[in-house]
Amino acid sequence: MSDGGEDRLAPVIPLFGGRMTRASELRPDAEKPAPKRSVGDHAHALGRTVDQAGRPAEPAGQTEPAGQAEEALVRKLRARSLSVSEARQVLRGHDLDAAGIDDVIDKFCERGYLDDALLAEHLVISGVERKGQGRVALSRALAQRGIPRDVIDTALGDLPDDDAERALEFARTKARSMARLDADTALRRLLGQLARRGYGGSVATSAARAALAEASLGAPTTGVRFVESD
Repeated sequence: MSDGGEDRLAPVIPLFGGRMTRASELRPDAEKPAPKRSVGDHAHALGRTVDQAGRPAEPAGQTEPAGQAEEALVRKLRARSLSVSEARQVLRGHDLDAAGIDDVIDKFCERGYLDDALLAEHLVISGVERKGQGRVALSRALAQRGIPRDVIDTALGDLPDDDAERALEFARTKARSMARLDADTALRRLLGQLARRGYGGSVATSAARAALAEASLGAPTTGVRFVESD
């Protein structure tokens, strides 16, 4: 079940001059990515004109199927990021054969407008920072976007192995609102919320119990962890 609806993320390429944080930038030895070209640059490369806002202008009398397909894909990319698989779906709605679709995909990949690895890193960062998601939920979200398994594994491999800490931080944000519930009900609800974000088993149980213990004691949530003794 999705908690926040379909992500409407900023495009993978900096269409409006913005900058996207990469998962690898969380590490001290990270290499900064090379600047990406904008959709306006792509419009010039296709022989299109660009309006004052930097948007590709609609070509007059454009009838070539490949050209129309490229224009449609440019418009989609201006609205949201796309994986290669999603871009193929867009192109299948136009009068292109398999070879024609491959040609357009190759062109957009070569120019940096489609990049599954970069999109995967962006989705991982967004899922962690905005939703507090764990690896299971992140993996599922990337797969739903049509990102290949090897790319998903690489993106998750760049993520620090701190699911327990992320689960605890999320549990802390929910535990205080459950103060009026009995212990069993609060634990059950919090475990359910953790599970929907990809945390399960001992990680979820430990995080839920620690967060509820802190909330019941009125403890500050400043990184101090409470664990049960035998």
